[in-house]
Amino acid sequence: MAHRRVFVGRNVVLSDGQPRPATVIVDVSTGKIVDILNGISSRSSFAEVDDADWIDAGDKYILPGIVDAHVHLNEPGRTDWEGFWTGTRAAASGGVTAVVDMPLNSIPPTTTVANLDDKRRAARGQCWSDVAFWGGVIPGNQSHLKPLVGAGVKGFKCFLIESGVDEFPCVNESDLRAAMTELQDTSTVLCFHAELQRSTDASTTEPSDPTLYSTFLASRPQQLEVDAIELITRLHKEFPSLRLHIVHLSAADALPLIRAAKASGLPLTVETCFHYLTLSAQHIPHGRPEFKCCPPIREDSNREALWEALLDGTIDCVVSDHSPCVASLKKIEEGDIMSAWGGISTLGLGLNLLWTEARKRNVGIDRVVDWLCVQTAKHAGLADRKGQLKVGYDADLVVWDPDAQTKVTKELLNFKNKLTPYEGLLLNGKVEKTFLRGRLIYSGPEQGFEGLEPTGILL
Repeated sequence: MAHRRVFVGRNVVLSDGQPRPATVIVDVSTGKIVDILNGISSRSSFAEVDDADWIDAGDKYILPGIVDAHVHLNEPGRTDWEGFWTGTRAAASGGVTAVVDMPLNSIPPTTTVANLDDKRRAARGQCWSDVAFWGGVIPGNQSHLKPLVGAGVKGFKCFLIESGVDEFPCVNESDLRAAMTELQDTSTVLCFHAELQRSTDASTTEPSDPTLYSTFLASRPQQLEVDAIELITRLHKEFPSLRLHIVHLSAADALPLIRAAKASGLPLTVETCFHYLTLSAQHIPHGRPEFKCCPPIREDSNREALWEALLDGTIDCVVSDHSPCVASLKKIEEGDIMSAWGGISTLGLGLNLLWTEARKRNVGIDRVVDWLCVQTAKHAGLADRKGQLKVGYDADLVVWDPDAQTKVTKELLNFKNKLTPYEGLLLNGKVEKTFLRGRLIYSGPEQGFEGLEPTGILL
């Protein structure tokens, strides 16, 4: 007899996004949802199911597992920054059951099939969540792109500005044309770090205080994103069959270009990040490099424009862009924002961060689930198995209390280097349990991972 596990609750978020009483039946041996019943079934009707396999969430929500489509796990090569073990534990603690790993910051980067194999070897046996991989586009690796598609990468990322690591140089327009020519007849996606540094961008002003966030913000103006997206949308017209994607949009000034491209029918998708929707430049203290990311966090008015774009569908989804480093590279003691590594650590916090802001705007859980689960799964090519509670899908479920409050402390964080701008915040929401393909992988802040084992697979 199949090993069944039954989930019941009064607020189960099914594929239409609306919480309702439901019963979700899982075959643990296959890891799939085998049936979903309206209403809460009685315990007596499942006499063959052990008590340990009867999960009653009561009034708490049962959500589909989150798909975080933008994560830097950095292993192999920079495992002291992050790694598969710590990064996926952090993900699971926040209800994330699948992450898609970015191709840079590991050594080697995911720019050839051999390098992808290196990364997969490093990951095996370490993953608490499922893990998929993006490939990378760098100058001269065009011949490796179709083999990477065949090897299973979910798409590709490139930089239009220096990435910050020597192993992953940025591309120019000629490089892009070559890559897009290779990829145009495939079903993959090309993702852009959309900042374009032109030779005329160099500042002629006197040096400013490197401990001021305003100094960093002035060094990465919105125009860099606007110029990049102008180039991307112009090239897109030459390769209209290839889906393109803008990662971590921060500049509201670029929204008209995105809206025009989408209105013209081009297959363009866009993500933004938790930090751009929850933080604002005016409130960043002096000498706090943990707030540095690229592109930068901008002003309140910009944040509100991003929320409007998210709500009207111009922006498709929300991701973490979890980009950690060792403490010494963050220059915490010096407070030197300008020379610090640019990246924000978020894994484990995203659902509660977004929910806290969404509630202020009377945005329901249906929209949050769409942005964090449905659209990210679609973007990463996982929509046939992840992101929704549906029969035949992976049984990735999260028991979550939307009304609890969670204070962000170092003890709560499960990623390797416990530096985050969110420390000290009181957030709405609490992940109580995370299940991956029907198996428990996280038991809440009190019990954590005690007695559990990593069961994540490589997608």
